[in-house]
Amino acid sequence: MATTAETKTQDEQWEPRILAFCCNWCSYAGADLAGTSRIQYPTNVRIMRVNCTGRIDVDFILAALEKGADGVLVSGCHPGDCHYTSGNLKLRARWALLEEALKQAGVDPRRVRLQWASASEAQAFADGVRIIVDQVRKLGPMKEAWK
Repeated sequence: MATTAETKTQDEQWEPRILAFCCNWCSYAGADLAGTSRIQYPTNVRIMRVNCTGRIDVDFILAALEKGADGVLVSGCHPGDCHYTSGNLKLRARWALLEEALKQAGVDPRRVRLQWASASEAQAFADGVRIIVDQVRKLGPMKEAWK
């Protein structure tokens, strides 16, 4: 059985795991630009490239949280600049459903973040990663949040 000192050490070492769904045409390119420009942001994020944020279903986000992510970032093209015309607007409409689904699951909505970042906005992408990592770090591990 772990002692209190060992448990405290494990809690102090905990770092949130964030899954980022990034639009192929804008945010993924922005993340790439952040890397090539050597813009520093937390390494807690794992990026999953999707063709369009309009293809992201609420179930994908809930599944990510259920399977071990402590938070989810969704980053896409600015409204009106979607490569597929209106995909990001479809996601924005689903966002209200997501917030309700999170409440029903007993998950704090601050564990998910929606942001718009174009291919040239590497700093905006990096700032969004910092924000979600800081928010989730304050909330603690996801495994303790499920009801």
